[in-house]
Amino acid sequence: MRSGDTSAGKRLVLVELNEINFDIVLNYIEAFPGRFPALAKLTSGAGISTTCERNYEELEPWIQWASVHSGQAYTEHGIFRLGDIVGSNVPQVFEQLERSGLRVGCVSAMNAENRLRAPAYFIPDPWTATPSDDSWWSRVLTSAVSQTVNDNAQARITWKSALHLGLGLLRFAQPKHYGLYAKLIAGSRGASWRKALVLDLLLHDIHAKLFRARLPNFSAVFLNAGAHIQHHYFFNSHVLKGKAKMSNPAWYVAQDVDPIAEMLSVYDSLIADCMSFDGTEVIVATGLSQLPYDRVKYYYRLKDHTEFMRMIGVQVRSIQPRMTRDFLLEFDSAAEALAAQSRLSELRVVKDGQPVFGEIDNRGDSLFVTLTYPHEITADLRVTFGDDQWPLEPYVAFVAIKNGMHQEKGFSYFTRGVAQYAPSDRSHVKELHSTILQFFGHEAQNGRA
Repeated sequence: MRSGDTSAGKRLVLVELNEINFDIVLNYIEAFPGRFPALAKLTSGAGISTTCERNYEELEPWIQWASVHSGQAYTEHGIFRLGDIVGSNVPQVFEQLERSGLRVGCVSAMNAENRLRAPAYFIPDPWTATPSDDSWWSRVLTSAVSQTVNDNAQARITWKSALHLGLGLLRFAQPKHYGLYAKLIAGSRGASWRKALVLDLLLHDIHAKLFRARLPNFSAVFLNAGAHIQHHYFFNSHVLKGKAKMSNPAWYVAQDVDPIAEMLSVYDSLIADCMSFDGTEVIVATGLSQLPYDRVKYYYRLKDHTEFMRMIGVQVRSIQPRMTRDFLLEFDSAAEALAAQSRLSELRVVKDGQPVFGEIDNRGDSLFVTLTYPHEITADLRVTFGDDQWPLEPYVAFVAIKNGMHQEKGFSYFTRGVAQYAPSDRSHVKELHSTILQFFGHEAQNGRA
């Protein structure tokens, strides 16, 4: 740290409110006056819209958040898959600030690798294979959240994860949120969006308690329930009724239920809490955002990746489930990966000939695979594999009907003390990296402090 540098006394929190469409948030604020006071205050202050990549296949949160953390666009950092940051040489704001003598914390920031020598705290996202900090709480919560999120489609949680999450609630839940936890948990049967909101509420409370106790200079917290709810329930938004082309079937969610409004009510409480951190400036950013989808598309996930690979004769060294439909297969050789790719590509649906795994990214000794079949998988739907045919339904778990699609527009809001460093409107989202560095008195060139 430079002599006379005052950055050691400054504090900044980056709230990564993944993919939230604030144009629609403003519609809710207008339609329901007084219901979302913190969001109304946030959006009445300094804010910009951001841009990012234009190719749809490059509109993925793990690409855009890598840009925020590194200060580089996708063409520069090349991080295309969730988890690819691990082992890369792409710089991150976390270690850049630490090298300048500042304390840094992180809770669940997407596609971020823990390279910190002495983190105030570090809990990785549920999908990226990077270690937490060395504390017992961070280690057990990392494991519990990862297991719960990755097995969410089957509503499967191990007793160990349940125990550790329960202990986490007792340790970190803020008393002012007890009623909100109780309300969400009591109403969660048959309402998966409320389970996602419970997890975001817990992640926020973990971050809030750690931040107030450890007082790092910079901290980031990633919240994903809103993205999940938009993807799965946008058609039920009361402010979009009559505007969206599609609607959800009654068996999926009742027409009079609005998960978007419920999500915004929870986020309003969390934003209010972040704004109450003493002596701390706040950036709320979305990375990118979503629009309502314009067609019917079903999402499924393999129930048991290991068993399925064994059944189709794919010999694999390791399997890492990722978000929703994705998983990573690692092999002992490129030849084994190529043979596995051939077998996975061979699996097709009998009635329409579509592949089950339509996206397979071969990276030499690993495959990044997506279950892309877009239609409803019923008990009588059969797949062909070589000379065999068999039903697919027993091996997959229904995830959702797609309601939201990505768009390049994102949103960022800034409290007064950091607003002077905000990028200009319609800047690439990577420029938030410069905002963070400039707040602490550092300049950035192409993502390098």
